[in-house]
Amino acid sequence: MKIDSFEINEKSKVFIIAELSANHNGDLNTAIETIRAAKRSGADCIKLQTYTADTITLDCNKEDFLIKGTIWEGKNLYKLYKEAYTPWEWHEQLYKVAKEEGLVCFSSPFDKTAVDFLETLNTPAYKIASFEITDIPLIEYVASKGKPIIISTGIAKEEDIELALDACRRMGNNTIALLKCTSSYPAPLEEANLSMVKDLRTKYGVISGLSDHTLGATGPIVATCFGAKIIEKHFILDRSIGGADASFSMDEKEFTSMVKSVRDAEKSIGIIDYNLTQKQEKGRDFSRSLYVVEDTKAGDIITEKNIRSIRPGFGLHPKYYNEILGKKIKVNLDKGSRLKLTDIIK
Repeated sequence: MKIDSFEINEKSKVFIIAELSANHNGDLNTAIETIRAAKRSGADCIKLQTYTADTITLDCNKEDFLIKGTIWEGKNLYKLYKEAYTPWEWHEQLYKVAKEEGLVCFSSPFDKTAVDFLETLNTPAYKIASFEITDIPLIEYVASKGKPIIISTGIAKEEDIELALDACRRMGNNTIALLKCTSSYPAPLEEANLSMVKDLRTKYGVISGLSDHTLGATGPIVATCFGAKIIEKHFILDRSIGGADASFSMDEKEFTSMVKSVRDAEKSIGIIDYNLTQKQEKGRDFSRSLYVVEDTKAGDIITEKNIRSIRPGFGLHPKYYNEILGKKIKVNLDKGSRLKLTDIIK
């Protein structure tokens, strides 16, 4: 999978996405400064959301349209999205700023008009948000554009994932990534189920990653160790500015620390290799080996008293210890001598 100039594969570094979402709090300058801060923090990408209240829901006060059981308890969907959306007239400038900063920029569309609009900006990829994974017509339309698709699985059952993947592939698009996601805001760490990152990759044969709503950096670090190649985290300049997503977003200092931790985790994973580096080979000097621990003369019997397995590792391998007990020394050896097979009468 290649998004803009960033290659994402099993050997690449983790693609780290800073999610702008509603964290501009309705101010274009805040949005621009957030993009610049994301670059400073080490992000590879800034992601937008492209919708209006009218393209994502209805202006309706029936009970179905009131939010229950979340941090937005009691809010009307239409009013929430009207408050949180990123004005479409900002997009071109935000894409431009991201490019100037050396960041990849793409967006989550929430209807076909958003896709058509993002195509005019030559967006390099698309993200399907967790709650849109059941919108098969939207996924088909996105997939038809032939660009990489990243799909969050927050509310998905296996059937939903399979239907979404089938929709992409039916449109001839196999450039797909699946992100483990827990659609709770913030998400409890004990519900993260990050083992799924590995399972999504092996079960569906796609790039996998994490769209994270937990607090802190533990989730992204663990996901990296499970093979995540994409990490997405909500990013905000300063939580004190407020906004719909502020409470579960990372500020610049926190995001910077997370990026460093993810990069350190990547380094620590390494590769499967039983060969030793030159430095590790040198470390074998401190392993155990067989030494003469008291002066011995030719003809003496080898016992537990005069030969021991000790550090350092320049003497005979300890695997010979039981084999040589009871045999005779061939030559005079003083205390501290390395024992060799040639020193023993066979």
